[in-house]
Amino acid sequence: MTLDRRTFLKTSAVIGGAMTVGLPGAAGAYTADGVRPLVYRPETGDAQPKPLRILILGGTGFIGPQQVEYALARKHKLTLFNRGKTNAGLFPNVPRLLGDRNEPTGHDALKKGTWDVVIDNPTTNPMWVRGAGEALKGRVGQYIFVSTISVFSDNSIVGMDENGPLHTPTNIDAPFDRNAQFYGPNKVRSEIEAKAQFGEDKVTIVRPGLIVGPGDLSDRFSYWPVRIDKGGEILAPGTPTDAVQYVDVHDLAEWIVRCGENHTLGTFNATGPKTATNIAEMLYGIKAVTTSDARFTWVPADFLAANQVRPWSDMPVWVPSTGRTAGFAAVNCQKAYAAGLTFRPLADTAKSTLDWYKTRPAAEQEKARAGLAPEKEKAVLALWHAKAGR
Repeated sequence: MTLDRRTFLKTSAVIGGAMTVGLPGAAGAYTADGVRPLVYRPETGDAQPKPLRILILGGTGFIGPQQVEYALARKHKLTLFNRGKTNAGLFPNVPRLLGDRNEPTGHDALKKGTWDVVIDNPTTNPMWVRGAGEALKGRVGQYIFVSTISVFSDNSIVGMDENGPLHTPTNIDAPFDRNAQFYGPNKVRSEIEAKAQFGEDKVTIVRPGLIVGPGDLSDRFSYWPVRIDKGGEILAPGTPTDAVQYVDVHDLAEWIVRCGENHTLGTFNATGPKTATNIAEMLYGIKAVTTSDARFTWVPADFLAANQVRPWSDMPVWVPSTGRTAGFAAVNCQKAYAAGLTFRPLADTAKSTLDWYKTRPAAEQEKARAGLAPEKEKAVLALWHAKAGR
């Protein structure tokens, strides 16, 4: 992000005005990456943030509970807004506003109250952003919208930063289509609507990649700790050096809260690890937290494709690091790192995910939403060994 004099003056005025709603009064200086210097650095324990009034839209799904627990531990005053259906028993002592965002009056509960920070977690429908903006008008210090790196239209670009090409946004006035092909375009339109409703000088756009860890019902990461823990020969996709990216739900959630504490504005790609990681490092790192006898057999991408083994869904986390997906797991997140996004060790994520998975009902464990079925894995491995003459 480059700041001209007009933008600098406008932003400085907002910083000054933020003092009236409890936001940190940071100086109007930026790093070369356009990131405001951190006011609070939790890793050093130097400063306790000023308590903020935080409204979380959602708050009881996947990343929301981690935000709530972290924010409560840091003495912020929280309010949740949701339908009251998902994990309704969580956080009984946190005030809750009810509303169904699909309904014309679904945001009416937000028409009263003032908040320093609003975190919008679950939104894929741009009309939800518009509804929240209209209901909250003039009573929000900062709006943090959780978007996705799926907004990018060209996954062949290695090192894509926040200025990469985006999908053509959907038409907000057209009927909402939740089909997967419109996920990215809907998020692009939601980002545009966020800035239109709240003002670019009050908006933070967070673009995570694959969010992993306890509570993830998609099984898009947990497949690997679970499968490796079972041991034996494991089909490993592509080549050991294929890139992977992911972010632990705790790291993402806590950083989002700190973005509110630091009044961090702008758009940020937000995935990791901070050091480039490949699929072999991930799989062997997961194995290290088990006592498994797992051994990996690497099967090339073209052979997998020929045998209907799909990247990302059948082989979670992984896509080929070539051609049109060469940059899919090589997104540039340096701006978020400069703004304080940190990462716990893979061992912590793998163990906490595996421990959580084992607490799930047996029926859920048997019906994983991602990963290769055992019979299919055995069949493809047999075909590969036959082809390789082993």
